[in-house]
Amino acid sequence: MSSSTPAPYVLILIDLAVEAGVDQDELLRGCSLAGVGMQEIGARVRDDDFRTLVDNTLRLTGDPALGLRLGKRLNLSAHAVLGQAFMTCRNLAEVIQLFERYYHLLAPDLVLEFHYGSDRLSISSPNTEAYLPLTFGLECIAAAMRNTLSGLLGDKQFPLRFEFPYPKPEYLAVYQEILGNDLHFDCDRATWSFPSELLNTELPSSNPALRQLYEAECARLLADLSDSANIPEQTLSLLRKLEGQYPKMPQVAAMLNMSPRTYRRRLMDEGLGFQELLDQVRAEHATRYLRERRLPIASIAYQLGFNDPSNFRRAYRRWTGNTPGAVRSAALQESP
Repeated sequence: MSSSTPAPYVLILIDLAVEAGVDQDELLRGCSLAGVGMQEIGARVRDDDFRTLVDNTLRLTGDPALGLRLGKRLNLSAHAVLGQAFMTCRNLAEVIQLFERYYHLLAPDLVLEFHYGSDRLSISSPNTEAYLPLTFGLECIAAAMRNTLSGLLGDKQFPLRFEFPYPKPEYLAVYQEILGNDLHFDCDRATWSFPSELLNTELPSSNPALRQLYEAECARLLADLSDSANIPEQTLSLLRKLEGQYPKMPQVAAMLNMSPRTYRRRLMDEGLGFQELLDQVRAEHATRYLRERRLPIASIAYQLGFNDPSNFRRAYRRWTGNTPGAVRSAALQESP
């Protein structure tokens, strides 16, 4: 997956900074946008440039609630073709399904998990240490969700619950102003949820015929982003999305529209093998389970495809140089 950010997000952040009195030259210092006029920015901006811009804006404005303020401005238009696709859905369930399928158009490096429970629909993020500062990134996502749903439903009081994996901030009043009062801090992971019964809420702008057109464009754009990444990156992205399934090499090759022979050769050209990439992802998942979940190690082993916990322990030590027990003990000691 190509690591880039939609240009509207970048332009809105620049507007916020300029409104706060930041000099544009200082704002763009250190990123390639400094030599490009705003009118020359393409449809997407490299993530390293966006990160530099975020860091500069946080430093120059001194505003700790910057992520909330940016998210508040990320409306349907800012989400470009995916935002247009949202508007054509019949109900909120279709919106969530589209979002689950195409959210990488908005944030390629983000990993989200969707849980359709009988009582609540929950969306959570296990990779809270992505390429953006932790609080900034999660605040931005939360405020954007609030703003997008309000725009779709015309309901500013939509009952969204927000959980954050860090302590209550000093600027809690800004959270309450933008997100509402159903806020929870010091949680295991970032989670956004609402009652499942609301998935049936109809959208006033529904247009099934247009939805097909917009969804086809979303699929094309996502394919373009995937094609621009090298094969190892595509493989890692795919394996991370298929958490708990861990397909065989021929299945992954088929998902990437290649024969097993071509796929193996393309990996060899990068000096890598499929098992190496698979082990990297399984190590990531195992470490997160050990640190964030209270599952028995035997259950974690099973989720990662091991029938024997002792085999998992040996594999984990080979992957990371550490033992599952040591990682879990360290996580427990870090817990308040």
